[in-house]
Amino acid sequence: MDFEGVKRSLEAAAAVILPTPALDNLPSKFYDAFILHGIHVDLIEPGRILCSMAVPPRLLNTGRFLHGGATMSLVDLVGSAALCTVGARTSGYPLEMNTSYLDSAFVHEEIEIEAKVLRAGKSIGVLSIDIRKKTGKLIAQARYTKYLVSTKM
Repeated sequence: MDFEGVKRSLEAAAAVILPTPALDNLPSKFYDAFILHGIHVDLIEPGRILCSMAVPPRLLNTGRFLHGGATMSLVDLVGSAALCTVGARTSGYPLEMNTSYLDSAFVHEEIEIEAKVLRAGKSIGVLSIDIRKKTGKLIAQARYTKYLVSTKM
C-alpha cells in the first residue's frame, strides 16, 4: 500500500486553490452561501419546500458533474429550511443522512430540490429529500434525521 502517495495526493488537493491565510479569513457562513448561491424557492407550504437551481461549475467534481458532497449539503440546508415550515427549530445536528445517488447532473443543468417533513417532534426531525432533473428523473434521494437543539435552559 502506498500510504505516502495517498497522503501527498490529499494534501496537494487541499493546497491548490487558495493560500491558507485566505481560507482562514473566510466568514463562518461562507460554505452555506457557496452551496446555495443561485437557488430559487419555487414553492413553500407547511411541511414542504421546493427549490430549483442551475448546477454551477463550482459544485462539480472531477468527473464534471454535481459533487456528492454538494448534494449532501443541499440535503442538509434545504431540509433544515423545510423544518422551519412546520415551526421546528432549525439549529441542531444531523443524526443520520442517507443518500442514494441515482443519476448525474451536469453544469448548467436545471435541478429541483424537494424536501418533505415526515416528522417534526420536540427534539427530532425526519425528512425525505429528492433531488431531480426538471424532467423528473431522480438524481438523488435522501432520508435526513436531525436532532433539534432546545433553546431552553
